[in-house]
Order: sequence, then C-alpha cells, then structure tokens
Amino acid sequence: MSEEYIQGSELRLAGISCRTTNSQEAGPSGQIPGLWEAYFKSAIADRIHAEHPHLLYALYTDYESDASGAYTLLIGHELSGSESADLSGLQTAVVPAAKYKVFTTNRGPVHEVVAEAWGRIWSYFEDAEEQRAYTGDYELYDARDFNPGDAVVRIYIAVK
Repeated sequence: MSEEYIQGSELRLAGISCRTTNSQEAGPSGQIPGLWEAYFKSAIADRIHAEHPHLLYALYTDYESDASGAYTLLIGHELSGSESADLSGLQTAVVPAAKYKVFTTNRGPVHEVVAEAWGRIWSYFEDAEEQRAYTGDYELYDARDFNPGDAVVRIYIAVK
C-alpha cells in the first residue's frame, strides 16, 4: 500500500447513504453491502448529471467521534452544478477542502484490498503524530478501468 499527500478542493456529492459503525459492520447486521447493492441498482450518475460520471465516491462523513463511533456512508457522485439534477430520494453532502493523506491499496479483489487498507489506516493513525480531521474521508473508484476481482482503490483521509 502506498501513501501520498494532496490538498483537496471542496466536493459536493449526491447519492444514497446509511448511518453505521465499524463494530456493526463487522457483524451480521452490517448495512454497507446492502447499500452498495442499492447503489448498483440505481442510475444515480445519470439522474444527477454527475460532473465525472465515471468517478464513484464512498464518503465517510458526519463522524460521531472517531473511528470507533457512528458515521454516515454516502455512495454517490460529484454534482455538476446543473440546476436540472434530480435529487429526489437522494442525500447530499459537502466535503470541505482539506489536506488528505492518500492511501492506495494493493491490487486484488476489491472487498479484500479495501478492508485490508482500512485496517492498515486505523493502525497507522493509532501511532502517528499526525491526526485525522474526521471532516470527510472517501474511497475513490474509477469505473473506466475498474475490475472488482483485480482492483486498486485510493482512500483519502482528511488530516489536521
């Protein structure tokens, strides 16, 4: 897994969401698999006139406290600013401009490499001098060359 830093601009996203915790997701009552299934059955990118329809965001936001508290996961796309976007039934979020530590997963099955990367991210920040900002973190998927069985995903973690 590789790492780098970037300064990210504000993002306006729209999609579907759920409120959950990491401990809930580790058990049988996890909501995230169902949220992904609902996303893939929708046509959100077309409805909202996404700025970059090939880019899919999994945004972790509205943190209750830290990695052990509740958060909202929104799966969706960046809004284009078009006034004709159909946002009915969707949630929106504004991700503030921030400094991000970007972690790039190893290549492999998406469900495995993303889970492995999050484990490493949590471990990294337990001992790191830098601190997470908890203003909005996201996984970024590019549909142009995405293969769920052989994926590389970038995870953006807002830092102070």
